[in-house]
Amino acid sequence: MFGLYITHPQVKIDPDVPVPRWGLSETGRARAEHAARLPWVRDLARIVSSDETKAIETATILAGVSGLRVEIVENLHENDRSATGFLPPPAFERAADRFFAMPEESFQGWERAVDAQARVVSAVTRILESHDGSPIAFIGHGAVGTLLKCYLAGRPIDRREDQPAGGGNLYRFTLANRAVSCDWTPMEFWQGD
Repeated sequence: MFGLYITHPQVKIDPDVPVPRWGLSETGRARAEHAARLPWVRDLARIVSSDETKAIETATILAGVSGLRVEIVENLHENDRSATGFLPPPAFERAADRFFAMPEESFQGWERAVDAQARVVSAVTRILESHDGSPIAFIGHGAVGTLLKCYLAGRPIDRREDQPAGGGNLYRFTLANRAVSCDWTPMEFWQGD
């Protein structure tokens, strides 16, 4: 059986709202709704989400197809960037480059990449240890999804492992050996197993 890590798609950026409370934009919502109509979504037996609004909204759209309950797990949240607050896109991209390039250092108070990786790996591992092996999806965020992917693939933290811009991508991993078996793919294009 398989697991999926799915990142939320595009969000409504609002510098006056804390980043964890940003919701999906119209484009992001439309992409999630499109993906929800694909057959692979009905194969999911369990959907686990970060506690951030954009992830919960994505998970709720996907879960609605089969009437699944969304399980919310706190430690799946994005890397903590609250020390700097909102950064305009060019500044954010430079900060993200540094976050991945220097994983054992903090960028201006951000959670270190090695710490965010340990947190998300621990949360996913804990869930999978008691999981029955049926198809499961984790709905979360780009940076921690990339950190998890690096861990599952046995590769060092590197931004080259990151998803394409815009979010709303997924990768597949096997539950038996937790190996990545499908690289980042837009969720509305993935055709399933």
